Amino acid sequence: MTNDDERLRPVDLARLAGISTQQVRNYEEAGVLPPAARTASGYRTFTDVHRRALLAYRALRRGYGPVTAAGIMRAVHAGDVPAALALVDAAHTTLHGERAALRATSEALETLAETPPAELARTGLRIGEVAALLGVRTSALRVWEAAGLITPERERGTKYRVYRPADVRDARLIHTLRRGHYLLDQIRPVLDGLRREGSREALRAAIAARGEALTARTRAMLSGAGRLDDYLVRTGQ
Repeated sequence: MTNDDERLRPVDLARLAGISTQQVRNYEEAGVLPPAARTASGYRTFTDVHRRALLAYRALRRGYGPVTAAGIMRAVHAGDVPAALALVDAAHTTLHGERAALRATSEALETLAETPPAELARTGLRIGEVAALLGVRTSALRVWEAAGLITPERERGTKYRVYRPADVRDARLIHTLRRGHYLLDQIRPVLDGLRREGSREALRAAIAARGEALTARTRAMLSGAGRLDDYLVRTGQ
């Protein structure tokens, strides 16, 4: 612990954060730390305010990432706290979107699990047959295709759409999620995840791992926000 008047060297801050003295200098030059005073011989000297700024940045970095964390601290040191808090808000909004997409994927998996195997085994269906199967208009299927969510094959000669079992599965998932008011851009990562993992079981495991990662990130963001608030109080902002 330091007092307000104690002078700290770059090496003192470096040891505190487990970084190099050059990184400390880089942080000051980048505006992550407030400007340091200089001795008569030109050496930087830091104070407890710099220590708190460094701790705040390092905590923010763990939850918000280095780019956003640096932007937050630069805005604070420029005297624009609203801009700093807007970056905090934006990061939380992005995280909320990721949670919503993960929830959509989980719900889609349950829908897929309830789909009769015989239905998924049907192949060579035309657009009207798939529309009747799902209870949607053919125009909806065309919109999903135009958005790149489904890509049915085309018959040679006639160019009629032919839906494979995977196309029927994806169309059913899209229909279910659309009824849940999910946007097409929110549905895309659901389908991408299922195709990438190759099976419900693999995707379910990936969802669980992703959920744990999001929880850890949320906790890190809360910790970083607490450090930021402490720094704002300390500097009277």
